[in-house]
Amino acid sequence: MAQKLDLRPTKRLGQNFVIDGGTVRKIVRAAEVSGSDVVLEVGPGLGSLTLALLEAASHVVAVEIDPVLAKQLPVTVGERGLGSRLTVVEADAMRVTPTHFSGYLPTALVANLPYNVAVPVVLHLLAAVPSLERGLVMVQAEVADRLAARPGSKVYGVPSVKAAWYSDVRRAGPVGRTVFWPVPNVDSGLVSLVRRDPPSTTASREEVFAVIDAAFAQRRKTLRAALAGWAGTAARAEEALRGAGVDPSLRGEQLEVGDYARIAEHRPA
Repeated sequence: MAQKLDLRPTKRLGQNFVIDGGTVRKIVRAAEVSGSDVVLEVGPGLGSLTLALLEAASHVVAVEIDPVLAKQLPVTVGERGLGSRLTVVEADAMRVTPTHFSGYLPTALVANLPYNVAVPVVLHLLAAVPSLERGLVMVQAEVADRLAARPGSKVYGVPSVKAAWYSDVRRAGPVGRTVFWPVPNVDSGLVSLVRRDPPSTTASREEVFAVIDAAFAQRRKTLRAALAGWAGTAARAEEALRGAGVDPSLRGEQLEVGDYARIAEHRPA
């Protein structure tokens, strides 16, 4: 198909296509896709995962930024008699909202995400598509580690905490390099996300994320020092931290998302 389309995968779009049937079926099983699900897929590429999803889901909304691939996907699916259950959105996944989905409300995100934009895409979709109840995404192994990291881990950081605002996140298994074309130079992994209520009802997501960004912008500093700019002064930062029951001498990587929510709630007026 790539030869027919004169397609040359590009690093710019992070194009590494899954070509192994066993892998796509494993992903669909692990995502627990059922006939009641509307699945949101980002970067469907040549359609191997799309076809596996269509066998299990009621509908698939596929977001594809490459116009050649976006045009070909309905043809590939239609040849197998599944065209009525597919909606293709030719767009940048970082810009899509439910208004793009032709009335379908996705319940599950299942995707082989482009390596170069995986984290911002996941965070954008969790924020912009509240109907998503869960997700299973394939990303670079290093990114999977960061998303699923826990406080105290060397790779725990902003993506870990922000993803935890929306969902319970865990590693869901490794993926070998040889299932892709072209073969990438890095290993991949699956990440499971299960939506849950945010840890704060009084502080907004934007307010909590501002604390997270400030804490990790100077992660070698204590929270009293790192949050001085956010609070106005170091003394005011200490006031917020003590009000939230957080030791001001701790560092950002030692806190979980609930701690950040309480700090935001106690920001001095």
